[in-house]
Amino acid sequence: MAATEKDVMDALKTVKDPELNLNLVVLGLVYDVEVDGDHVDTRISLTSPMCPVAEEIVRMAEDAILGVEGVETAKVQLTFDPPWTPERISPLIRSSLGI
Repeated sequence: MAATEKDVMDALKTVKDPELNLNLVVLGLVYDVEVDGDHVDTRISLTSPMCPVAEEIVRMAEDAILGVEGVETAKVQLTFDPPWTPERISPLIRSSLGI
């Protein structure tokens, strides 16, 4: 069975930002997901370009994607263009965070 973008997004919900303890999807850190057969390319950002665990978050995201049925290879690219801002978080979550 071929993986879908939704499958990948669901997998990325298991990867949390250690500072905010919220997942990459809720935080709006997933910029792009492209599924091409059994390969997935994903672009993500971080809440800060100075994140000390950036490499670990990228590795966790790749591992989560590789856990999706039908995915054989995955590449997660880190980007800061455009820079992440709290406006990328859904309004309901922003409200609960008080931002």
